[in-house]
Amino acid sequence: MSLGAGKILPEQELMRLRILVASPLGRVIEPVLKQAFAGSTVAVALDRHAVRREVVHQVRFDVVITDLIWNDPALEYSFDGLDVLDMLGSAQRHAAVLMAAQGHSMERDHLDEALLRASELAGFYSKSTGVPALLEAIPPAATGRRPQLEPPPATPPPLYQLFQGQRGETAARLAGAIAAGRATDAGSLARAARVGLNTANKVASVYIGPIVLERGEHDAELPLTANAIYRWCGVHAHYLLSWCRRNGHGDVLTSDPPAPSPRS
Repeated sequence: MSLGAGKILPEQELMRLRILVASPLGRVIEPVLKQAFAGSTVAVALDRHAVRREVVHQVRFDVVITDLIWNDPALEYSFDGLDVLDMLGSAQRHAAVLMAAQGHSMERDHLDEALLRASELAGFYSKSTGVPALLEAIPPAATGRRPQLEPPPATPPPLYQLFQGQRGETAARLAGAIAAGRATDAGSLARAARVGLNTANKVASVYIGPIVLERGEHDAELPLTANAIYRWCGVHAHYLLSWCRRNGHGDVLTSDPPAPSPRS
């Protein structure tokens, strides 16, 4: 039996799996998976709430396939594959996770963190390799035959590592507030990140600037100004918002709710 997308392996025909596809495009791959793994349960979760419902309220899945960055304008800045990884961990519903990546530069920071968390992953699937490669990756993932994932190179150091410790967390909060569009100067940054004005004034000299320089992301012949820092935060916005959201610093990403009106 063939799928047009590739021949079904005998190993696939014998497996009865519980597979979760966590992706805004999950409906596209759903019929192919159901055909390739006849008798298996294939669930699709198109957003955060659907993922949580499937993970928390259903029987544990054997394999979870999720996008590293969700290819949807309404979701790409608010939910991603690292959220899925965290959700499985917090619910104690660990599964073999196949992370699907496009291979473009905007995924680099997410990929760096995922590689540093390799023990939580079954592997990566490059979308450019097509559906047959995904079908072949599922059986070994489900049976625990996981590839050796190489950690990211030491240069540049991953943001995931540089955001450790008190100063690293402060830098991440400042960067997250900027990336969320909540700051245009030191005053608004101090309010958004809930730090002192003195701290906000040191984004280039003490907090974010040293990270930019350590990663080699600034021309040494140019002054490292606050404008350069703000531009850098825009480049890394996908990951900065993701890191803050997943590490207890989501408060810097949204405006405070309006104070209730006094009763007359």
